[in-house]
Amino acid sequence: MAEISAKDVMKLRNSTGLAMMECKKALAEASGDFEQAENLLRIKLKGKMDKRTERAAAEGCIAVAQRGDSLVIAEVRAETDFTAKNDQFVALAQKVAEMALDADDGKVTPTDAMNAAVDNIRISTGENCAIARIHKITSPGGKFGTYIHHDGKTGAVIEVQGDASDETLRDVCMHITAGVPAVPLGIDSDSIPAEAVEKEKNFRLQQAIESGKPKEIAEKIVEGGMRKYFEEVALTLQPFVKDPSKTVKDVLGGGTTIKSFHRWMVGEEG
Repeated sequence: MAEISAKDVMKLRNSTGLAMMECKKALAEASGDFEQAENLLRIKLKGKMDKRTERAAAEGCIAVAQRGDSLVIAEVRAETDFTAKNDQFVALAQKVAEMALDADDGKVTPTDAMNAAVDNIRISTGENCAIARIHKITSPGGKFGTYIHHDGKTGAVIEVQGDASDETLRDVCMHITAGVPAVPLGIDSDSIPAEAVEKEKNFRLQQAIESGKPKEIAEKIVEGGMRKYFEEVALTLQPFVKDPSKTVKDVLGGGTTIKSFHRWMVGEEG
């Protein structure tokens, strides 16, 4: 029987996060072979890990990775805020984002390698951890801006064509993340979802009519109200959070056009 050193047991414990006794038993069963012992533990724990997936994973973090003209934003979830702020977990989210740079544009399906990386964290933390979503953008000749809030729970990315500086693009992403005066629903008034526009119009019209205004006057009130609505929810029309005397369009300047943006918050659907 191979001699099992305390150093080997500690190495396996650091790798898996499991108890010393479990690691020592696995090494003994594997005749001291570290990789075999690690695999044995994974096989034995597979059932327990599968049961964890039934538990809610509502915490997590957002990560962004960029290479050349490609960018990825990813969300990985955990059960507790404690794990979500763990350096290993944050590094996992970043690794998933970087791995997805090789995927096709749009929604990315997690690969076996990504899921294996998540399994490692599930073993070491004892929590249900999972990849919630991944999105990739490629912008030939374009530029990206990114911002992740300090708690890792909210972030934004923006894709533009033009000459805006990296600092300006980061500030615009910070503005998007802040959601002030509202979370933007589109780039400009023409890109706001028709369903949202119709709902807002009907709401304002109903309010005006219920206040006793004739329909013709009510419709004019709605027209003015919708202009204000677009200024609140269309990104380029919003007052810039760091200087409300300017709009986001003013801050970007005439030489820059927004092609797309994404604002993500941990736990939301999307």
